Amino acid sequence: MAAKLIDGTAIAEAIQAEIAAEIVQLKAQYGLTPGLATVLVGNNHASQTYVRMKQRRCKKIGLHSIAPTLPADATQTQVEAVIHELNVDPAIHGILVQLPLPGHLDEEKILSQVSLAKDIDGFHPINIGKLAMKHRIPSFEPCTPAGIIELLDRTGIEIEGKEAVVLGRSNIVGLPVSMLLLKRNATVTICHSQTQNLPAVTRRADILIAAVGRTEMVKADWVKPGAVVIDVGSNSVDDPTAKRGYRLVGDVDFKAVKEVAGWITPSPGGVGPMTIAMLLKNTLLSAKRTAGILQ
Repeated sequence: MAAKLIDGTAIAEAIQAEIAAEIVQLKAQYGLTPGLATVLVGNNHASQTYVRMKQRRCKKIGLHSIAPTLPADATQTQVEAVIHELNVDPAIHGILVQLPLPGHLDEEKILSQVSLAKDIDGFHPINIGKLAMKHRIPSFEPCTPAGIIELLDRTGIEIEGKEAVVLGRSNIVGLPVSMLLLKRNATVTICHSQTQNLPAVTRRADILIAAVGRTEMVKADWVKPGAVVIDVGSNSVDDPTAKRGYRLVGDVDFKAVKEVAGWITPSPGGVGPMTIAMLLKNTLLSAKRTAGILQ
């Protein structure tokens, strides 16, 4: 029996509708419009596309957005100066530094310059530290990991007590989603390039999260029958029949795995839309704190 589809696009649309309604209320009661700044350095095509997509979503739900852009040869000092200006701008409640940054820049130092109160991407070292510790609550949770948890919750999938396996240990997805799963009382295994007998490990998973950036790496015999499979990957493969000459596929062999899994996300259309939805949600959260609605 084929797996049930977890439709990230539909769930993200529902979240954005909820956010839009709250923005209307925030404007009416407090005269406050949430504001998001996305800092873009260089001319990375994928990054430019992501920024435009975020701005379109902001406009759709009534959220103010700006996208300060610096050239690829911008200095560390120039990038940090832009962030410092945004930190003190009362119209901006969330600051996102679009990654990756050009190689000559100190990414960790730049991310640490973002005000904790506006770190809606959740990558400030203090926020990550709180995420990793018991009984600590970060100001914001990283957007893609938070979106994965939201997908599970809104689909009615139980996390507590389940065995979760995370493929990938990146700072952006693998490590933080593992921490979120731990906070929800899952038993978590993190796999990486040195993991021995990888298919045997993934077959133990009640919840399998693939975030390695390798095209259709996860095969049907890697998956426990009935497991929940979350595909974070987005990889280009040549396809002369496609308009752009390529198509996007995930880290999971979708056609094969959907015949084994109980639930599965598509790629695209699964985790991707949730990342932006959670970014908007975090920006609203920051604005509500500014208005004194939340602490």
